[in-house]
Amino acid sequence: MSEKILRADILDQVRALQGADIVVGVPSFNNARTVRHVIHAVEAGLLKYFPQSRAVLVNSDGGSTDGTREAVLSARTDESHLLMLSHPVHPVHRLVTPYHGVPGKGSAFRAIFRIAELLGAQACAVVDSDLRSITPEWIELLLRPLLHAGYDYVAPYYLRHKYDGTITNSIVYPLTRALYGQRVRQPIGGDFGFSGRLASHYLQQDVWDTDVARYGIDIWMTTTAICGGFRVCQSFLGAKIHDAKDPGSDLSAMLTQVVGSVFRLMETHAAVWKPVRASRDVPVFGFRFGVGLEPIQVNLERMIQHFRRGLEDLGQVWDLALQPGTARALRQLGRLAAPDFHLPDELWVKVAYDFAAAFHLRKVHPDHLLRSLTPVYMGRVASFVKDTRESLAAEVEEKIEGLCLLYEQWKPYLIEQWQGTPAPGPEKEAVALGPLPRPSHA
Repeated sequence: MSEKILRADILDQVRALQGADIVVGVPSFNNARTVRHVIHAVEAGLLKYFPQSRAVLVNSDGGSTDGTREAVLSARTDESHLLMLSHPVHPVHRLVTPYHGVPGKGSAFRAIFRIAELLGAQACAVVDSDLRSITPEWIELLLRPLLHAGYDYVAPYYLRHKYDGTITNSIVYPLTRALYGQRVRQPIGGDFGFSGRLASHYLQQDVWDTDVARYGIDIWMTTTAICGGFRVCQSFLGAKIHDAKDPGSDLSAMLTQVVGSVFRLMETHAAVWKPVRASRDVPVFGFRFGVGLEPIQVNLERMIQHFRRGLEDLGQVWDLALQPGTARALRQLGRLAAPDFHLPDELWVKVAYDFAAAFHLRKVHPDHLLRSLTPVYMGRVASFVKDTRESLAAEVEEKIEGLCLLYEQWKPYLIEQWQGTPAPGPEKEAVALGPLPRPSHA
């Protein structure tokens, strides 16, 4: 298997190392501007917190043409600037390897998983190569729960600006939480820790030639760990600072890729999520503290206009995908003036569940269906922005918690639609679309 994943010269380098305790992977593609800082932080974390461990740093590169690979090889950690309680017994080895197979992050991860397996690593981590906020402490927080607390998967827990991560906050987090019953706050965060045995489990899955591996490797890792019965925790990493975008800009590609992966995983793991009826907290390691976050400018009018154009151009697709009452409610929103525009949380949950069921039942071609979700998502984000303009971070998190509880409350509706039950009559639609009691946030 390794011969298909790794080149012969890389295999020789791996075998020459004769094993490792820790593997940290940094997948990259044209990240010369930021990767040097990431490499410095990873090496400093390994030398400071795991000096007794044999560690290998793997840069799995997707054919960068901007000097990323050269930046990785030339980066050097100045150990004299580090205050260490003990001197490292083993140096940090580096491997720079191109990845092969389906283009995308998944192929990079597969190469990292295979190197970890060949080296017999106990604990592994992957971090994005475009991070500006990574510190050496991230490496400790991603690895220590694996080495000393018996966990198999460590998801990141970040503080983010209230308008950063709207795809996560609107659909990915609340939906995966309602489906699988575990409150992993950043299931597509991009920076994870995982045990060696989980890396081997990932390699055994028949996913590597699919769109999930191409576009949805982060959510696949989280979902596969949960559904495989592995022990999952989170680590508080502080702020995630990257080149965040206005949520009103064109996020269509990212939305369709991530949500499409979530829907495909729902089909794979239907037997796991259907019996789940509630969610539970997932342990969080690390000291939680407040951090300064970079502001994000939001174009509210553009989001509302995007929703209205979708209503004009995609109304027929929505009629096929959505239950009749849900489609009517969206049309009513399209007639509202911008100051009065509001897409209620209850309606958004119904839209998300109707789309999931329509995807499963192939009511519309999957690509067309997923692209048609973007205008509704823009309307949802516009409403969220209007509702939270004056809200502090804790108040925004409380609102997201309320949305999550609605996803959980409406899960029987999802199962009903998923099974292809005929649409309810007008009377039942009116009841379903009426206001639900607000859940307690206590």
